[in-house]
Amino acid sequence: SFAYFTIKDRLPQILTRVIDTLHRHKNEFFEEHGEKGVEAEKRAISFLSKLRNELQTDKPVTPLEDELPDAALWNQYLDYQRNLPNGSGEPSWFQSPWLYVECYMYRRIHAALAQNPPIDNFDVFKEGKAQNFFESQEAVIALCTYFQELLKNIKDLDEKQLKEELFKLLQVSLWGNKCDLSFSAGQDSSQKSSPLQSLENMVPYILVNDMEKVWSLLVNAKKNRTERSNVRVDIILDNAGFELVSDLVLADFLLSSKLADEVYFHGKSIPWYVSDTTKHDFNWTIKQLGSANHMWMSRCGINWEGNLKKGVWVFCDHMFWTLPHDFSSMSEVAPDLYAELQKSNLLLFKGDLNYRKLTGDRKWEHSVPFHQALNKFHPAPLCSLRTLKSDTQVGLKPGQGEQVQASEPEWMVSGKYGVVQFDAGL
Repeated sequence: SFAYFTIKDRLPQILTRVIDTLHRHKNEFFEEHGEKGVEAEKRAISFLSKLRNELQTDKPVTPLEDELPDAALWNQYLDYQRNLPNGSGEPSWFQSPWLYVECYMYRRIHAALAQNPPIDNFDVFKEGKAQNFFESQEAVIALCTYFQELLKNIKDLDEKQLKEELFKLLQVSLWGNKCDLSFSAGQDSSQKSSPLQSLENMVPYILVNDMEKVWSLLVNAKKNRTERSNVRVDIILDNAGFELVSDLVLADFLLSSKLADEVYFHGKSIPWYVSDTTKHDFNWTIKQLGSANHMWMSRCGINWEGNLKKGVWVFCDHMFWTLPHDFSSMSEVAPDLYAELQKSNLLLFKGDLNYRKLTGDRKWEHSVPFHQALNKFHPAPLCSLRTLKSDTQVGLKPGQGEQVQASEPEWMVSGKYGVVQFDAGL
Protein backbone atom coordinates (compact mmCIF):
# COMPACT_ATOMS: atom_id res chain seq x y z
CA SER A 1 0.00 0.00 0.00
CA PHE A 2 0.97 3.65 -0.26
CA ALA A 3 1.16 3.67 3.56
CA TYR A 4 3.84 0.97 3.46
CA PHE A 5 6.09 2.94 1.08
CA THR A 6 5.56 6.07 3.17
CA ILE A 7 6.74 4.37 6.35
CA LYS A 8 9.50 2.37 4.65
CA ASP A 9 10.99 5.11 2.44
CA ARG A 10 9.65 8.58 3.08
CA LEU A 11 9.74 8.74 6.88
CA PRO A 12 13.38 7.54 7.23
CA GLN A 13 14.34 10.14 4.58
CA ILE A 14 12.65 12.85 6.63
CA LEU A 15 14.46 11.71 9.80
CA THR A 16 17.79 11.69 7.94
CA ARG A 17 17.13 15.26 6.79
CA VAL A 18 16.30 16.35 10.34
CA ILE A 19 19.55 14.81 11.65
CA ASP A 20 21.47 16.48 8.83
CA THR A 21 19.84 19.86 9.64
CA LEU A 22 20.98 19.61 13.27
CA HIS A 23 24.53 18.68 12.14
CA ARG A 24 24.67 21.74 9.90
CA HIS A 25 23.63 24.05 12.72
CA LYS A 26 26.26 22.78 15.15
CA ASN A 27 28.41 25.93 14.89
CA GLU A 28 25.39 28.15 15.35
CA PHE A 29 24.42 26.24 18.51
CA PHE A 30 28.00 26.63 19.78
CA GLU A 31 28.05 30.37 19.07
CA GLU A 32 24.72 30.91 20.81
CA HIS A 33 25.01 28.52 23.73
CA GLY A 34 28.65 27.36 23.94
CA GLU A 35 29.40 23.74 24.86
CA LYS A 36 25.85 23.29 26.21
CA GLY A 37 24.45 23.87 22.73
CA VAL A 38 26.79 21.29 21.18
CA GLU A 39 25.99 18.72 23.88
CA ALA A 40 22.26 19.27 23.33
CA GLU A 41 22.70 18.84 19.57
CA LYS A 42 24.57 15.53 20.13
CA ARG A 43 21.86 14.23 22.46
CA ALA A 44 19.09 15.20 20.02
CA ILE A 45 20.89 13.50 17.12
CA SER A 46 21.43 10.34 19.14
CA PHE A 47 17.73 10.33 20.10
CA LEU A 48 16.71 10.73 16.44
CA SER A 49 19.16 8.09 15.16
CA LYS A 50 17.69 5.65 17.67
CA LEU A 51 14.19 6.61 16.48
CA ARG A 52 15.17 5.99 12.85
CA ASN A 53 16.53 2.58 13.78
CA GLU A 54 13.33 1.67 15.67
CA LEU A 55 11.28 2.64 12.64
CA GLN A 56 13.38 0.76 10.08
CA THR A 57 13.50 -2.44 12.14
CA ASP A 58 9.77 -2.41 12.97
CA LYS A 59 10.24 -2.11 16.75
CA PRO A 60 7.20 -1.67 19.00
CA VAL A 61 5.96 1.88 19.48
CA THR A 62 7.11 3.01 22.94
CA PRO A 63 5.33 5.31 25.39
CA LEU A 64 6.49 8.94 25.47
CA GLU A 65 8.80 9.65 28.38
CA ASP A 66 8.84 13.43 28.22
CA GLU A 67 6.93 15.77 30.50
CA LEU A 68 5.24 17.76 27.74
CA PRO A 69 1.55 18.63 28.28
CA ASP A 70 0.22 16.17 25.68
CA ALA A 71 2.32 13.15 26.71
CA ALA A 72 -0.44 11.56 28.80
CA LEU A 73 -2.91 11.77 25.89
CA TRP A 74 -0.39 10.13 23.56
CA ASN A 75 0.26 7.32 26.02
CA GLN A 76 -3.47 6.75 26.53
CA TYR A 77 -3.80 6.54 22.75
CA LEU A 78 -1.04 3.91 22.65
CA ASP A 79 -3.00 1.86 25.21
CA TYR A 80 -6.08 2.24 23.04
CA GLN A 81 -4.12 0.90 20.03
CA ARG A 82 -2.79 -2.01 22.13
CA ASN A 83 -6.30 -3.04 23.10
CA LEU A 84 -7.98 -2.87 19.69
CA PRO A 85 -9.91 -6.12 19.21
CA ASN A 86 -8.49 -6.71 15.71
CA GLY A 87 -5.01 -5.35 16.53
CA SER A 88 -1.82 -7.37 16.94
CA GLY A 89 -1.47 -6.45 20.63
CA GLU A 90 1.77 -4.48 20.61
CA PRO A 91 1.67 -1.72 17.95
CA SER A 92 4.88 -1.52 15.93
CA TRP A 93 5.94 0.77 13.10
CA PHE A 94 4.76 -1.47 10.27
CA GLN A 95 1.86 -3.15 12.11
CA SER A 96 -0.15 -0.07 13.06
CA PRO A 97 -2.42 2.48 11.41
CA TRP A 98 -0.37 4.73 9.14
CA LEU A 99 -1.88 7.94 10.49
CA TYR A 100 -0.94 6.98 14.05
CA VAL A 101 2.72 6.09 13.46
CA GLU A 102 3.28 9.04 11.13
CA CYS A 103 1.93 11.49 13.72
CA TYR A 104 3.92 9.64 16.39
CA MET A 105 7.17 10.15 14.46
CA TYR A 106 6.66 13.93 14.28
CA ARG A 107 5.83 14.02 17.98
CA ARG A 108 9.07 12.14 18.75
CA ILE A 109 11.04 14.59 16.59
CA HIS A 110 9.55 17.37 18.68
CA ALA A 111 10.52 15.53 21.89
CA ALA A 112 14.13 15.14 20.67
CA LEU A 113 14.46 18.92 20.73
CA ALA A 114 12.05 19.84 23.51
CA GLN A 115 13.94 17.60 25.93
CA ASN A 116 17.30 19.12 25.05
CA PRO A 117 17.56 22.73 26.11
CA PRO A 118 19.06 25.16 25.16
CA ILE A 119 18.11 24.12 21.59
CA ASP A 120 14.56 23.17 22.62
CA ASN A 121 12.91 25.91 20.53
CA PHE A 122 14.76 25.12 17.32
CA ASP A 123 12.38 24.28 14.44
CA VAL A 124 14.17 21.65 12.33
CA PHE A 125 11.80 22.36 9.41
CA LYS A 126 12.02 26.16 9.44
CA GLU A 127 14.65 26.46 6.68
CA GLY A 128 12.65 24.30 4.28
CA LYS A 129 9.51 26.33 4.88
CA ALA A 130 11.37 29.60 4.28
CA GLN A 131 12.97 28.20 1.13
CA ASN A 132 9.57 27.12 -0.18
CA PHE A 133 8.28 30.66 0.38
CA PHE A 134 11.21 32.32 -1.42
CA GLU A 135 11.16 29.86 -4.31
CA SER A 136 7.47 30.59 -4.84
CA GLN A 137 8.09 34.35 -5.16
CA GLU A 138 6.81 34.66 -8.72
CA ALA A 139 3.55 32.95 -7.84
CA VAL A 140 3.20 35.03 -4.66
CA ILE A 141 3.77 38.25 -6.62
CA ALA A 142 1.25 37.20 -9.28
CA LEU A 143 -1.37 36.37 -6.64
CA CYS A 144 -0.83 39.54 -4.57
CA THR A 145 -0.92 41.68 -7.72
CA TYR A 146 -4.12 40.04 -8.92
CA PHE A 147 -5.72 40.49 -5.54
CA GLN A 148 -4.75 44.15 -5.05
CA GLU A 149 -6.13 44.95 -8.52
CA LEU A 150 -9.34 43.14 -7.59
CA LEU A 151 -9.66 45.17 -4.37
CA LYS A 152 -9.66 48.46 -6.33
CA ASN A 153 -13.16 47.79 -7.65
CA ILE A 154 -14.48 45.13 -5.30
CA LYS A 155 -17.26 47.48 -4.14
CA ASP A 156 -18.62 47.65 -7.71
CA LEU A 157 -18.85 43.90 -8.26
CA ASP A 158 -22.32 42.42 -8.51
CA GLU A 159 -23.22 39.11 -6.89
CA LYS A 160 -22.34 37.02 -9.94
CA GLN A 161 -18.88 38.61 -10.21
CA LEU A 162 -18.25 38.19 -6.49
CA LYS A 163 -19.14 34.54 -6.78
CA GLU A 164 -16.72 34.11 -9.69
CA GLU A 165 -13.91 35.69 -7.67
CA LEU A 166 -14.67 33.52 -4.64
CA PHE A 167 -14.51 30.41 -6.84
CA LYS A 168 -11.18 31.52 -8.30
CA LEU A 169 -9.61 32.10 -4.90
CA LEU A 170 -11.02 28.86 -3.49
CA GLN A 171 -9.34 27.04 -6.37
CA VAL A 172 -6.03 28.86 -5.84
CA SER A 173 -6.20 27.84 -2.19
CA LEU A 174 -7.09 24.27 -3.21
CA TRP A 175 -4.20 23.87 -5.66
CA GLY A 176 -1.86 25.73 -3.32
CA ASN A 177 -2.15 22.54 -1.28
CA LYS A 178 0.11 20.81 -3.81
CA CYS A 179 3.07 22.60 -2.21
CA ASP A 180 3.65 20.09 0.54
CA LEU A 181 7.11 19.30 1.88
CA SER A 182 6.23 16.14 3.80
CA PHE A 183 4.80 14.71 0.58
CA SER A 184 8.06 15.32 -1.27
CA ALA A 185 10.10 14.30 1.83
CA GLY A 186 11.39 17.87 1.93
CA GLN A 187 12.35 18.11 -1.77
CA ASP A 188 11.49 21.25 -3.71
CA SER A 189 7.73 21.65 -3.94
CA SER A 190 7.38 25.36 -4.49
CA GLN A 191 4.79 26.99 -6.72
CA LYS A 192 6.76 28.38 -9.64
CA SER A 193 4.19 29.95 -11.96
CA SER A 194 1.08 32.07 -11.52
CA PRO A 195 -1.62 29.75 -10.23
CA LEU A 196 -4.39 31.89 -11.73
CA GLN A 197 -3.56 31.14 -15.36
CA SER A 198 -4.12 27.40 -15.17
CA LEU A 199 -7.37 27.31 -13.15
CA GLU A 200 -9.61 26.60 -16.15
CA ASN A 201 -7.50 23.59 -17.16
CA MET A 202 -7.59 22.23 -13.61
CA VAL A 203 -11.39 22.14 -13.21
CA PRO A 204 -11.72 18.58 -14.60
CA TYR A 205 -9.38 17.40 -11.83
CA ILE A 206 -11.75 18.55 -9.07
CA LEU A 207 -13.52 15.27 -8.29
CA VAL A 208 -16.08 16.79 -5.91
CA ASN A 209 -16.86 20.44 -6.48
CA ASP A 210 -19.16 21.94 -3.84
CA MET A 211 -18.18 25.58 -4.36
CA GLU A 212 -21.82 26.53 -5.05
CA LYS A 213 -22.77 25.23 -1.59
CA VAL A 214 -20.01 27.27 0.04
CA TRP A 215 -21.23 30.37 -1.82
CA SER A 216 -24.87 29.81 -0.81
CA LEU A 217 -23.91 29.37 2.82
CA LEU A 218 -21.87 32.58 2.91
CA VAL A 219 -24.44 34.65 1.04
CA ASN A 220 -27.25 33.47 3.31
CA ALA A 221 -25.18 34.10 6.43
CA LYS A 222 -24.46 37.61 5.15
CA LYS A 223 -28.17 38.29 4.51
CA ASN A 224 -29.25 36.92 7.87
CA ARG A 225 -26.63 38.63 9.98
CA THR A 226 -27.87 40.93 12.71
CA GLU A 227 -26.01 43.74 14.43
CA ARG A 228 -25.07 41.37 17.23
CA SER A 229 -23.92 38.44 15.12
CA ASN A 230 -20.76 38.44 13.06
CA VAL A 231 -20.22 36.04 10.19
CA ARG A 232 -17.17 34.02 11.15
CA VAL A 233 -15.08 31.74 8.94
CA ASP A 234 -12.40 29.46 10.38
CA ILE A 235 -9.53 28.18 8.24
CA ILE A 236 -7.76 25.11 9.58
CA LEU A 237 -4.38 25.64 7.95
CA ASP A 238 -2.06 23.17 6.32
CA ASN A 239 1.28 24.15 4.76
CA ALA A 240 3.33 27.30 5.18
CA GLY A 241 4.88 28.86 2.05
CA PHE A 242 2.78 29.54 -1.03
CA GLU A 243 -0.24 27.65 0.28
CA LEU A 244 -0.45 29.89 3.34
CA VAL A 245 -0.31 33.00 1.14
CA SER A 246 -3.20 31.62 -0.93
CA ASP A 247 -5.19 31.06 2.29
CA LEU A 248 -4.47 34.61 3.49
CA VAL A 249 -5.63 36.06 0.16
CA LEU A 250 -8.84 34.02 0.38
CA ALA A 251 -9.38 35.25 3.96
CA ASP A 252 -8.80 38.87 2.94
CA PHE A 253 -11.26 38.46 0.06
CA LEU A 254 -13.93 37.14 2.47
CA LEU A 255 -13.55 40.27 4.62
CA SER A 256 -13.23 42.75 1.75
CA SER A 257 -16.30 41.37 -0.03
CA LYS A 258 -18.23 41.46 3.30
CA LEU A 259 -18.91 37.70 2.99
CA ALA A 260 -17.31 37.38 6.44
CA ASP A 261 -16.67 39.76 9.34
CA GLU A 262 -13.88 37.80 11.00
CA VAL A 263 -11.54 34.96 10.12
CA TYR A 264 -9.90 32.61 12.61
CA PHE A 265 -6.80 30.70 11.51
CA HIS A 266 -5.87 27.46 13.22
CA GLY A 267 -2.23 26.39 13.02
CA LYS A 268 0.02 23.85 14.71
CA SER A 269 1.49 24.42 18.17
CA ILE A 270 4.68 22.48 17.31
CA PRO A 271 6.61 21.88 14.05
CA TRP A 272 4.60 19.21 12.22
CA TYR A 273 4.60 17.21 8.98
CA VAL A 274 7.62 19.16 7.70
CA SER A 275 5.78 22.14 6.24
CA ASP A 276 2.73 22.71 8.46
CA THR A 277 2.11 26.25 9.62
CA THR A 278 3.06 27.26 13.18
CA LYS A 279 2.45 30.66 14.77
CA HIS A 280 6.03 31.63 13.95
CA ASP A 281 5.53 30.71 10.25
CA PHE A 282 2.27 32.65 10.15
CA ASN A 283 3.77 35.85 11.59
CA TRP A 284 7.02 35.47 9.63
CA THR A 285 5.14 35.15 6.31
CA ILE A 286 3.11 38.30 6.92
CA LYS A 287 6.28 40.19 7.96
CA GLN A 288 8.15 38.98 4.84
CA LEU A 289 5.32 40.21 2.64
CA GLY A 290 5.08 43.53 4.48
CA SER A 291 8.79 44.26 4.05
CA ALA A 292 9.01 43.01 0.43
CA ASN A 293 10.22 45.52 -2.13
CA HIS A 294 7.29 44.68 -4.38
CA MET A 295 4.44 47.17 -4.01
CA TRP A 296 1.52 44.73 -4.03
CA MET A 297 3.24 42.14 -1.89
CA SER A 298 4.03 44.71 0.76
CA ARG A 299 0.51 46.15 0.53
CA CYS A 300 -0.88 42.68 1.32
CA GLY A 301 1.51 42.17 4.24
CA ILE A 302 0.79 45.59 5.75
CA ASN A 303 -2.99 45.15 5.42
CA TRP A 304 -2.83 41.70 6.98
CA GLU A 305 -0.76 42.98 9.89
CA GLY A 306 -3.58 45.51 10.30
CA ASN A 307 -6.25 42.79 10.28
CA LEU A 308 -4.46 41.02 13.13
CA LYS A 309 -4.13 44.26 15.13
CA LYS A 310 -7.81 45.07 14.62
CA GLY A 311 -8.76 41.57 15.73
CA VAL A 312 -10.74 40.73 12.55
CA TRP A 313 -8.08 38.06 11.95
CA VAL A 314 -7.12 35.79 14.82
CA PHE A 315 -4.45 33.09 14.86
CA CYS A 316 -4.94 30.22 17.30
CA ASP A 317 -3.17 26.96 17.88
CA HIS A 318 -4.28 24.01 19.97
CA MET A 319 -2.45 20.84 20.85
CA PHE A 320 -5.33 18.72 19.52
CA TRP A 321 -4.20 19.42 15.93
CA THR A 322 -0.94 17.54 16.66
CA LEU A 323 -2.48 14.51 18.35
CA PRO A 324 -3.08 11.24 16.45
CA HIS A 325 -6.83 11.34 17.07
CA ASP A 326 -9.53 11.53 14.40
CA PHE A 327 -11.62 14.68 14.53
CA SER A 328 -14.62 12.56 15.54
CA SER A 329 -13.06 12.34 19.01
CA MET A 330 -12.47 16.12 19.32
CA SER A 331 -15.62 16.79 21.36
CA GLU A 332 -14.37 14.29 23.93
CA VAL A 333 -10.59 14.90 23.87
CA ALA A 334 -10.64 18.69 23.30
CA PRO A 335 -14.12 19.98 24.19
CA ASP A 336 -12.76 23.55 24.42
CA LEU A 337 -11.63 23.48 20.76
CA TYR A 338 -14.89 21.86 19.65
CA ALA A 339 -16.87 24.59 21.41
CA GLU A 340 -14.71 27.24 19.72
CA LEU A 341 -15.38 25.75 16.27
CA GLN A 342 -19.11 25.69 16.99
CA LYS A 343 -19.04 29.51 16.95
CA SER A 344 -18.13 29.47 13.27
CA ASN A 345 -20.42 29.84 10.25
CA LEU A 346 -18.02 27.87 8.05
CA LEU A 347 -14.95 25.72 8.72
CA LEU A 348 -12.48 25.39 5.84
CA PHE A 349 -10.17 22.41 6.37
CA LYS A 350 -7.04 22.63 4.25
CA GLY A 351 -5.10 19.70 2.98
CA ASP A 352 -4.65 15.99 3.09
CA LEU A 353 -3.85 15.37 6.76
CA ASN A 354 -6.98 17.23 7.83
CA TYR A 355 -8.99 15.16 5.35
CA ARG A 356 -7.55 11.94 6.72
CA LYS A 357 -8.49 13.00 10.24
CA LEU A 358 -11.96 14.13 9.14
CA THR A 359 -12.68 10.71 7.64
CA GLY A 360 -10.79 8.58 10.17
CA ASP A 361 -8.23 7.66 7.46
CA ARG A 362 -10.17 4.49 6.67
CA LYS A 363 -10.28 2.41 3.52
CA TRP A 364 -13.77 3.60 2.65
CA GLU A 365 -15.69 2.70 -0.47
CA HIS A 366 -15.36 5.83 -2.61
CA SER A 367 -19.13 6.29 -2.82
CA VAL A 368 -19.68 6.43 0.97
CA PRO A 369 -21.20 9.87 1.73
CA PHE A 370 -18.81 12.45 3.22
CA HIS A 371 -21.35 13.09 6.01
CA GLN A 372 -21.18 9.44 7.06
CA ALA A 373 -17.37 9.31 6.99
CA LEU A 374 -17.23 12.33 9.32
CA ASN A 375 -18.57 10.01 12.01
CA LYS A 376 -20.68 12.64 13.85
CA PHE A 377 -18.02 15.37 13.68
CA HIS A 378 -20.31 18.39 13.04
CA PRO A 379 -19.30 21.45 15.05
CA ALA A 380 -20.42 23.71 12.15
CA PRO A 381 -20.85 23.52 8.35
CA LEU A 382 -17.49 22.52 6.93
CA CYS A 383 -15.65 22.23 3.66
CA SER A 384 -12.47 20.34 2.84
CA LEU A 385 -10.08 21.88 0.27
CA ARG A 386 -7.71 19.05 -0.44
CA THR A 387 -5.45 17.67 -3.13
CA LEU A 388 -5.26 13.88 -2.92
CA LYS A 389 -1.98 12.56 -1.50
CA SER A 390 -3.18 9.50 0.36
CA ASP A 391 -5.55 6.65 -0.39
CA THR A 392 -8.68 7.79 1.41
CA GLN A 393 -11.48 9.38 -0.57
CA VAL A 394 -15.25 9.45 -0.01
CA GLY A 395 -18.30 11.16 -1.45
CA LEU A 396 -17.68 10.25 -5.10
CA LYS A 397 -20.47 9.30 -7.50
CA PRO A 398 -20.89 5.54 -7.97
CA GLY A 399 -18.24 4.33 -10.41
CA GLN A 400 -16.36 7.66 -10.45
CA GLY A 401 -13.35 6.36 -8.53
CA GLU A 402 -13.11 3.25 -10.71
CA GLN A 403 -13.30 5.38 -13.84
CA VAL A 404 -10.39 7.60 -12.77
CA GLN A 405 -8.46 4.55 -11.54
CA ALA A 406 -8.70 2.97 -15.01
CA SER A 407 -6.89 5.86 -16.68
CA GLU A 408 -4.66 6.88 -13.74
CA PRO A 409 -3.75 4.15 -11.24
CA GLU A 410 -1.92 6.70 -9.03
CA TRP A 411 -4.83 9.17 -8.86
CA MET A 412 -5.24 8.99 -5.07
CA VAL A 413 -1.65 9.80 -4.20
CA SER A 414 -0.27 11.98 -6.99
CA GLY A 415 -1.57 15.37 -5.80
CA LYS A 416 -3.04 15.87 -9.29
CA TYR A 417 -6.69 15.58 -8.22
CA GLY A 418 -8.54 17.68 -5.68
CA VAL A 419 -11.85 18.07 -3.88
CA VAL A 420 -13.86 20.99 -2.57
CA GLN A 421 -16.12 18.89 -0.40
CA PHE A 422 -18.86 20.41 1.72
CA ASP A 423 -20.95 19.09 4.59
CA ALA A 424 -23.79 21.16 6.01
CA GLY A 425 -23.67 19.41 9.37
CA LEU A 426 -26.68 17.97 11.13
